[in-house]
Amino acid sequence: MHMPVLRKGKRLRRFAAGAAAVLTIAALPVARSTTAHAASATVDVTVNADEGLGTVPSTAYGANQAVWDGSMNTPAAASVLRAANVGMMRYPGGSYGDGYHWQTNTVTGGGYVAPGTDFDSFQGTAQSVGAQAILIANYGSGTADEAADWVKYANITKGYHDQYWEIGNEVYGNGHYGADWELDQHADKSPTAYATGVVQYVKAMKAVDPTIKVGVVLTLPDSWPDGVVASGDSKDWNQTVLPIVGPYVDFASVHYYPNHTTAADILQQTKLLPAELAQLREQIDQYAGANGPDIGIAVTEAQSNFQSDTQVGALFDTDMFFTALENGAFTVDYWDTRNGTDCSNITTAPDGATDYGDGGLLSSGASCEPPWNTPFPSYYGLQMLSDVAQPGDTLVNSSSDNALLSVHAARNTNGDLSVELVNQDPTSAYTVNLNYAGWTPSGATPTVYTYGDEATSITSARQGTAGTQVVPPYSIVTVKLTPSPDNPVDRALTAPGSPTASSVGADGATISWQPSTGGDVTRYEVYQQFGTNSVLLGESTSTSFTAHNLRPGTSYTLNVLATDQKGYLSAPSVPVTFTTGTPHDSTCAVSYYLSTGWDSGFVANISVTDTGPAPIDGWTLAFSFPTTTETVSGSTWNATYAENGQNVIVTPSTDNAHLAANSGNTVSFGFVGNQTGANPPPTAFTLNGTVCTTTYLS
Repeated sequence: MHMPVLRKGKRLRRFAAGAAAVLTIAALPVARSTTAHAASATVDVTVNADEGLGTVPSTAYGANQAVWDGSMNTPAAASVLRAANVGMMRYPGGSYGDGYHWQTNTVTGGGYVAPGTDFDSFQGTAQSVGAQAILIANYGSGTADEAADWVKYANITKGYHDQYWEIGNEVYGNGHYGADWELDQHADKSPTAYATGVVQYVKAMKAVDPTIKVGVVLTLPDSWPDGVVASGDSKDWNQTVLPIVGPYVDFASVHYYPNHTTAADILQQTKLLPAELAQLREQIDQYAGANGPDIGIAVTEAQSNFQSDTQVGALFDTDMFFTALENGAFTVDYWDTRNGTDCSNITTAPDGATDYGDGGLLSSGASCEPPWNTPFPSYYGLQMLSDVAQPGDTLVNSSSDNALLSVHAARNTNGDLSVELVNQDPTSAYTVNLNYAGWTPSGATPTVYTYGDEATSITSARQGTAGTQVVPPYSIVTVKLTPSPDNPVDRALTAPGSPTASSVGADGATISWQPSTGGDVTRYEVYQQFGTNSVLLGESTSTSFTAHNLRPGTSYTLNVLATDQKGYLSAPSVPVTFTTGTPHDSTCAVSYYLSTGWDSGFVANISVTDTGPAPIDGWTLAFSFPTTTETVSGSTWNATYAENGQNVIVTPSTDNAHLAANSGNTVSFGFVGNQTGANPPPTAFTLNGTVCTTTYLS
């Protein structure tokens, strides 16, 4: 459970004394030297350039800006953020958003606001950096009219064209669920009241400027209070809020603070993020109505919460940013540019470095810290992102056979391929063998950017080969590769646009897309992603394709590529993901009811009915958990459970083994589940080998 105001609030008061102190940092260098390391292990990495994970938006790399930061709008601040290619700046700062009044540059309750941090000054810095703004409209102590007046001032009076606005910050922290850190002066603090208020805000704000995009506060699966049903409510936060706001909002705002107590643990947490974002996507699509698929996801605060001032922070951040972007987020906004510390929380990282308990990208200049504005390693992790992918580049699928070596990759618009390797091992270098599908590198020595352990700059050198690179301990390495003349890619062809799935049934679906341009398209090819292996599902000479013989209750992720007369392929489309349903005319029916949940577990109830013409005496129900983060605990009832990995086999107790024909009776049983991440429901159940019609209750 993350309660940011306990961290942020304490630090805010300390800025009153130190806000005037500003140290202008020099231009951040890109050094030209490298250090050799003996590799102790070999890692195999595969990059599949035909499996697209989405196009990098201009808003991708973001950072929070807070009105207690006295140097927020100095030239030094703009320079350092510009050097990191920050494309999104969030204002006025976390929980302050629910107390901030933009007209007066004040905070309800008397929170400290540094001089020179007013909205116009912030906007000038954002423009200097070349970043877009994402602005927190005050829900906790403000009104819809105040928010609408802000939109009018920003976009009509001043012409700032601020597109992104969110209603409140962590509003679920208003005491309704017990923990109380977020200011909320409404008498009714329920999710229903918040959702109703959001609708009023959106209507008032879009009446002024209908082109803006407005976001709603949601919870990320496995983050408190996801799954918690408060007294007086019938559903949890997301399930309550989404049906009310679904027709009105444009994106969901979530925060990501995995909270673990060792560096090794925190660096592995990003592996859980894809399933958590996928479950959030499913919740939005399920509960937000017809507009659900058009609601984007913004991770507006994110940080490791453990040794973030050290190389651990840099390794976590670069992995986390790309993981979120690869899995559907349109922005990730680091918390915070400068955050502050009272020097009481100092710890030592595995490499011996000091963590000051700050949590900013840049030092706040406390007595225990480096000089004000000195970049922490997390800053360089952010800066390394744009060496891999600039806005407009295509993120592509990649994999590593070693859990301590993360990999991300992008097809660049100039035809190059960039591969980022993140070594989370504090003591061992790795020799990495690079393998490619759908793209052929040239024989030229690649340019390699390296951010080494606790380094004060990013180095650059030509080294290694396209097939082999050595990655030092606790380092981030980006390999820039040029294409071979024999590369099977037609750069003139644009990627097919915006594929969608329709008519999704139990065993089929139709995929449609916008046509590729810029070349002579002869056909389109539709591929299914299997990790970094692609399987051709079929071809089409039009801009649609119907897939048949799909498995019921199965998730599919597909890409569409255009082909020219020579058989060369375009870049891949953005992915389209859908889940096939279950048969409507099966001889069995299953209902799955997730009755409650918390941050480490959930309770599931299952009911089974024989809808066929013959009775069943003795049955076996089989299903699979969609993620590795779910298991059955030792607490079960009315049935016996056996697990093999993600697969679960359920057999009856002595008194419920009989199922009467033609829905003559229903048997019910259940279990307490453990979760260490997302907990999406199983997508299909088979009874004695027959796929059942399945319904999900909530």
